Amino acid sequence: MTNPLAHDLDHVLAHSQGVWEELAGARVFVTGGTGFFGCWLLESFAWACDHLQLDASMTVLTRSRAAFQAKAPHLASHPGIRLVEGDVRSFEFPEGGFSHVIHAATEASAALNREDPLAMLDTIVEGTRRVLDFSVNCGARAFLLTSSGAVYGRQPSSLSHVPESYAGTPDTMNPQSAYAEGKRVAELLCAIYAGKHDLKTKIARCFAFTGPYLPLDAHFAAGNFIQDQLRGGPIQVNGDGSPLRSYLYAADLAIWLWTILVKGQSCRPYNVGSDRDVAIWELAAAVGSLGPGTAVQIAIKPAPGAPVERYVPDVARARTELNLAQSVSLVEGVRRTSEWAGGKARA
Repeated sequence: MTNPLAHDLDHVLAHSQGVWEELAGARVFVTGGTGFFGCWLLESFAWACDHLQLDASMTVLTRSRAAFQAKAPHLASHPGIRLVEGDVRSFEFPEGGFSHVIHAATEASAALNREDPLAMLDTIVEGTRRVLDFSVNCGARAFLLTSSGAVYGRQPSSLSHVPESYAGTPDTMNPQSAYAEGKRVAELLCAIYAGKHDLKTKIARCFAFTGPYLPLDAHFAAGNFIQDQLRGGPIQVNGDGSPLRSYLYAADLAIWLWTILVKGQSCRPYNVGSDRDVAIWELAAAVGSLGPGTAVQIAIKPAPGAPVERYVPDVARARTELNLAQSVSLVEGVRRTSEWAGGKARA
């Protein structure tokens, strides 16, 4: 059976030269392997194993082996991938040594952050410490944390692109900051373990993305708009459509994450995302253009003179130090995401 992501996965291999050679013979442990980031890490790893003869293996921590087998049977049955069940806060350490550990297990759930911020905070902090303890125990050479641009707090409207050096912070008096503050503590834990155990901890501060496996029924605007488009419209914009965001396609995301794991400097965070800003109404219009006549409905008009809300990274560090770049445009990214989601719906 042909993998519908074959073109994207070939793209990942073509743009990650020098990375896979470092992973030949590797034993990789991944948390969060069933989420958006995790599925792309698994897809690209399996593809590299099949096409580059890596002789590598990946052990994936999942809360439900059966659920993942139903979601991605071709990954669950891949000879280079092994699934183990457990809670990221308390999982039993798999036996043997592992060369690389990737911690991507935090669900970026707006509902959980809103309804039970303490559970969100505990999962991030306790989970990160557990995975760091495992990394030390198994003798890992490198550890990658998928952090978030949320660590910067609200981006000032006067700052067009937020760099890694920006010292802004979330509001500690707002319980809705649980996700962002959890990620900040997770990064701090990485720095502590790097100093105490000489563990190379790499940090990817991730922003917004498009691509297959993106949830269409969560709080992600791109996913919501694509779901509206697949249903025939209209595309609903809840707000005035003026906030500025940027979107990196998932195949590029996979390239960036693998590159940071292998080549990134320890305790030196890298923003991961696109620096090409786009208003939410423009994103909706781009999705609407996929289906002729798909209407876009914007809930309210912008308030005159109101500052524009921004969430756009400065990616100069990743570009200059690691030679990373965006190669798939926003329009192409939403088209591929929509085609994949439509195919899954018809299957």
